Amino acid sequence: MIVGAGAAGLASAIFAAEEGARAAKPFRIVVLESARKIGAKILISGGGRCNVTHERVSADDFNGARNPIRNVLAAFDADAARRWFESLGVALKHEETGKLFPVSDRAQTVVDALVARCRALGVVLRTGCRVDGIRLREADAARDGFDVTFDHDGTRETLHALRVIVTTGGRSLPRTGSDGNGYALVRALGHTVTATHPALVPLLLRRGFFHADLRGIAHPAELSTFAGGKRIDRRSGSLLWTHFGISGPVVLDASRHWVLARAHRDDVELRVSFVPGESAEQLDARLRALASERPRASLGRLLAMQLPERLADTLLATADVDPATPIAQLARDARRQLVRVLTELVLPVESSRGWDHAEVTAGGVPLAEVDYRTLASRKAAGLYLAGEILDCEGRIGGFNFQWAWATGFLAGRAAVQSLPCIEHTLR
Repeated sequence: MIVGAGAAGLASAIFAAEEGARAAKPFRIVVLESARKIGAKILISGGGRCNVTHERVSADDFNGARNPIRNVLAAFDADAARRWFESLGVALKHEETGKLFPVSDRAQTVVDALVARCRALGVVLRTGCRVDGIRLREADAARDGFDVTFDHDGTRETLHALRVIVTTGGRSLPRTGSDGNGYALVRALGHTVTATHPALVPLLLRRGFFHADLRGIAHPAELSTFAGGKRIDRRSGSLLWTHFGISGPVVLDASRHWVLARAHRDDVELRVSFVPGESAEQLDARLRALASERPRASLGRLLAMQLPERLADTLLATADVDPATPIAQLARDARRQLVRVLTELVLPVESSRGWDHAEVTAGGVPLAEVDYRTLASRKAAGLYLAGEILDCEGRIGGFNFQWAWATGFLAGRAAVQSLPCIEHTLR
């Protein structure tokens, strides 16, 4: 039985069924999904296009225990994912960012292919089934299995399963069905769950800051997160100004570091540089050089050559500099103030947009509590965990989907291989 029909759950079902077919032994695979729609989170990912993986994936793209992550990814890498989707009839295209999308540009193509493969393999998919209990039948779960209890349209049902794979996801985007219910299920079986926080989530800025006036503008930026005056993260990418604050790839990737730090202390800052890769000293030198080369050029015109004009005017106003000022007439103190605004402006972050807008969960079941070669639980024999329920999350760009496919591959195959009825066949 597989609890959860998201990316990891569907992958687990397919790989388990294929492994069983190779062993030529009869058994039944049932997937229980609490939501009414299968693959709801897949359908809304990537703006409805579903970024299934990235051209290059490594453990450095993830937050979590490096060695287990590295081994999981090695078992089913990005090339394997690409070949797998092609075998399912989903042609992929490579974009300049390194992201891989279905040629159709429709996430529905991905869900349809996964569901079709499940059905072709005889996997039973049941929606509207909220599991609220997984109980060991006997002390030897490897032989006797579990009783899985769930509610289906107000009716209580219990099914017996020799093996259970939990792929319920975390707490991100609860409207899709991943509301954290899986944590209670695995805690009851002896697992621990680290503190969970929204990740890959937009950030809210203080009301009255200039973000609302810039909504819709996107540009390259460098974000640095500081805690106690010490920089704990730095990254570059595209930043998008919105009516509520900031979003865009660089913000989503930086968000987990701000959110986790802010959960433990108050002295956390997010600073932005509008000249990525250029230090304050280098920018100051460049402005002095421009004052010699183009003394009559206005600061507004010069800054608008590098940044969107509306943003350039806003930053000059923040630095209390008139855009019409010729650069040669910019006083030293004013120039230094402008450099500070352009390279280390503190953004007044108040909070994240929360679970309803987070793409993934930071935290979960520690990877030390599963065998990274099989994703088998070290707490309950016969139990497997895959996907977002584990304490591992990747940056934006298809990495979390790659984690779902890879963990589903390992858990699905291993769960079948461990069944006593077919163990001798697979040796």
